[in-house]
Amino acid sequence: MARALVVRLDSVGDVLLSGPAVRAVASRYSVTYLASSIGAEAAALLPGVDEVIRFDAPWILADPPSFDESTVQQLASIIRRRKFDVALILASARQSALPTAMVLRMAGVRLIVGISRDYPGSLLDVRIPGDPDVHEVERSLMVAEAIGCALPFDDDRPAHSNW
Repeated sequence: MARALVVRLDSVGDVLLSGPAVRAVASRYSVTYLASSIGAEAAALLPGVDEVIRFDAPWILADPPSFDESTVQQLASIIRRRKFDVALILASARQSALPTAMVLRMAGVRLIVGISRDYPGSLLDVRIPGDPDVHEVERSLMVAEAIGCALPFDDDRPAHSNW
């Protein structure tokens, strides 16, 4: 089965809101989730997640660790060894997908997808432009749908109006 890396590097609540997108991706891929140490336990509970990688990104967390080049290179090495076919960067409107995309590019991920206001150059292969004014759940689903992953028809997600 093809392998996907789903990335959400912030809080527990944000990781849990990515659940529908994870289920959509898991309908076509084996899913590894890249989460912060804050969100990793929640990521492990999401249906469809096979493995969790922890990384505290200095460009995401409210109380960020200092930037350490060797830690970023170590993450790129871990990702490279797993040979992901695609990576989906899920982020809020106030976060940039581009630093994460650069690490994924360093790791040799073949297809990288995310939402970006900024021109991504060659960092994103599939870019959803701008800042869609939608709920976080819908925002994450847009990233999954950009690579053809939709929630199964029998998924028990709440009605859109309840998000």
